[in-house]
Amino acid sequence: MAETRTFLVSQEDASKRLDLFLTDSLKALTRSAVKGLIEEGRALVNGKKTKAGLRLKYGEEVSVDLPEPRPQVLKAEDIPLDIIYEDNDIIVVNKQAGLAVHPGAGRFSGTLVNALINHTQDLSDVGGPLRLGIVHRIDKDTTGSLVIAKNNLSHLALSRQFKEHTTGRRYLALVWGAFKEDVGTIDLNIGRDSSER
Repeated sequence: MAETRTFLVSQEDASKRLDLFLTDSLKALTRSAVKGLIEEGRALVNGKKTKAGLRLKYGEEVSVDLPEPRPQVLKAEDIPLDIIYEDNDIIVVNKQAGLAVHPGAGRFSGTLVNALINHTQDLSDVGGPLRLGIVHRIDKDTTGSLVIAKNNLSHLALSRQFKEHTTGRRYLALVWGAFKEDVGTIDLNIGRDSSER
């Protein structure tokens, strides 16, 4: 059942961003889910729609219209998969651009997980019902190989390998600009641009 929650900003929470304040106040929701509510106009500050990055002031009223929870049962969808390798424990998929890896932020169809459910019933459930088989992810508009776990044992083993950095990853990126050398190595961290995602 849908409900509306209302909070008053305390002195301790003053100057906190709206999205962070709501993420802390609504423990059951992820930060991306909170941002979705703000963008949909379901989160109001003093009765007015605002942006996720708004800095709150002491005494302001924040209200959130929480939608009715959706069932967490995903449907199989006949989405083509580019399978590079498959055995009893894993599937390696070359994910195409434009395909989200798993449901979230109001998206419950058209994802790699929906395609995987259509392909096989053997998927790990360690990540929960919306992330069946998913050990790691890449952005929706990024292409690349993903290793999918077909059972919980392989999922845990793969997770450990990613955590301990015993797996290798190689990235190919297109760049623009004038470079002094035609060939070279850039050995730096990869991160999100602070102004352009």
